[in-house]
Parts: sequence; structure tokens; C-alpha cells
Amino acid sequence: MSVRGGLDPQAGSSRTGTRRIDFGRRVLVVRHRGIAIRLDWRSLVVCSVLVLAVAGLAVLALMTGSYQLSPAEVVSALTGGTGGLVRDIVVEWRLPRVLAALVFGAALGVSGALFQSTMRNPLADPYIIGFSQGAYTGALVVILLVNGTYWQLSGGALLGGTVTAIAVYVLAYRRGVQGFRLIVVGIGISAMLASLNTWLILKADLDEAMAAATWGAGSLNGVSSGQVAFGGVCIAVLLVLAALASRPMRQLELGDDAAAAQGVRVTATRLGLIVLGVALTAAVTAASGPIAFISLLAPQIGRRLVRSAGIVLAPAALVGALLCLAADYLAQHVAPTPLPVGIVTVVLGGGYLGWLLIIEARRRL
Repeated sequence: MSVRGGLDPQAGSSRTGTRRIDFGRRVLVVRHRGIAIRLDWRSLVVCSVLVLAVAGLAVLALMTGSYQLSPAEVVSALTGGTGGLVRDIVVEWRLPRVLAALVFGAALGVSGALFQSTMRNPLADPYIIGFSQGAYTGALVVILLVNGTYWQLSGGALLGGTVTAIAVYVLAYRRGVQGFRLIVVGIGISAMLASLNTWLILKADLDEAMAAATWGAGSLNGVSSGQVAFGGVCIAVLLVLAALASRPMRQLELGDDAAAAQGVRVTATRLGLIVLGVALTAAVTAASGPIAFISLLAPQIGRRLVRSAGIVLAPAALVGALLCLAADYLAQHVAPTPLPVGIVTVVLGGGYLGWLLIIEARRRL
């Protein structure tokens, strides 16, 4: 394996005589057994900074609580150097919640990136266009009518999200699917499902209704280590599939005609990317309820940080993990009383959505 830094001839710059010609962004070229991989320098730097920020915030979350710990105690407990009460607090009580925030936030960030890239619209969010509501409806049916287990809840959320995605896709299809039409149809389906969810909760017993309403706000309170492990494995597989689909996803950003000219099967590829996005959203919803707006925020923040022309999956995943962990920290330790993480993300996402609408309105004036 060899690593060559600097400027790639096709994506960096070169000199002709004394004049410098800029061909694009600086890249890092990694060669191994005849295979060359080009990595954007700015993306590498941004992702490295985000990893450090996520690690620092995770340690802070493990330190903070009714029983305060030092960074050295947290690290010692994680590495097996400390046992007893400190280890129980860090590993058994706090670590599953931190891991859930990181894994679920990354899944939501990638899910939003898939939708926004596929539909070429920064408002393409699973929560806005109804897919999260569909997963919530499926989970509610299992909770209130079947009183099922976590595995049944996962299946119900996945089934509800998939059926909703198919319904939105079919209703929005007219000689192909345009992003704007799909978003409008999705908003209508989301409103209908929100009414259905409210009706289901009102018809349920008081205790079940209270539990379902709290869970529906998006909360990490009841997430166990087993749920994190199972959800983490499922999400890891889906993230690998999303990474493999990143090339046709970027080609779709050029438009359907340009993508088809490059050999992409537009309809099948778009449908596959939507299914991946729905599966990621359903996996999170089954464990913690619908955590809103992270899938809207993370891809756009990541794109602005790396200054890329399109949506990049890795920054979106890291920003999603950072946002979810930060929102949960604010909900648990900064708010006057502990809140579900979904309430904080709604506040953050609502502010961003208002800012985005103002910016778009100014551009059209």
C-alpha cells in the first residue's frame, strides 16, 4: 500500500510553464495492489474534526450525571482499569444511551442524505415527507393493539415505513418521480398519518396512551444495551449498503437524463435508495421513536462543512451522530427537567427550517 499526498493530476492542479492551472480540489491518493482511491483532503480534515468532537462530547456525557465522574475515571472504566460502582455507572448505565445517540444519529444523517440527494431537494426529510410517521404508525399498532415485543415493534415500524414509502411513491409517480411532487404528496400523507396516530392514542387505555405519547416524542430513556446491539448491527449493514450505492446516488444528482446516459437505471436506483433510507429511519423509530429533523439538518451541515457540490455520506453520518448526542445532552442535563431528545431536535430543526425558508425566499426575490 502506498499513500501519496498533494495534488492529484486529475483533481488537483498542475503547472504549464509558469502558469498554474487549477483542476479542482486537493485529494489524497491511496494505492493498493493496482487500485487507487482518491480522498478529498477537506473531507478528511472535516471528518477528523467531527470524530474528535463526537469523542469529546461522548466522554462529557459519560462524565455528567447525578454522580459526577472525571475524564480519567471514564477512560479507566471503559478500558477495564476500574471496577465496582464507577464501572457500573459508565458501562452499564450511561454507555448504552451514548452509543444509541451516536448510532441512531448517524443512521438518521445518512437517511436524510439519501433522500436529499435522490430527490435533489434540501427539504427531503423522512419526517417531513411522512416516512417517519408511517414507521410510527406501524409501531403504534404493535404497541396499542398487539402489545408486542421489541422484535415485533421493529417489524411493525419497518412495515409501516415501507408501506408509506410505496404509497407516496405510487401517488407521486407520473412518467417518473420528481422530488418536489414526492415531497408535496409526502406532506399530505404525513398529515393523514399524524391524525391516525392521534386517534389511535386517544382510543387506547390511559397508561398505554401515555407511554405511546412519550415514546412518540423520540426518547432514548428506555433503550437497552440489547436494543443498541441489535439496532447497531442492522444499521451497520444498511450503512455499508448505502456506501456501496453512493456512486449512483451522486450520478442521480446530475439529473435523470444525465444519470441514464451514464448507465444508471434511474427508477430502480431511486427506489432502492428510498428503501435504504426508509429502513434506516424505521430501525431508529423502532428503538427510540421518531427523532425529528436530524435527517434534515445533518446532510446540509455536512455539505457546507466540506464545501462539496453534492451530499457526502460520511460527514452527514458524523454530523447526525454529533447532533443527536448534543441534543440528548441538552435534554438531560441542561433543560430544567429531563426531556425526550425529540423535543430538542424539533426546536433545533424548526429554527433551521425557518432559516432555510427565509434564505430561499430571498433568493427568489
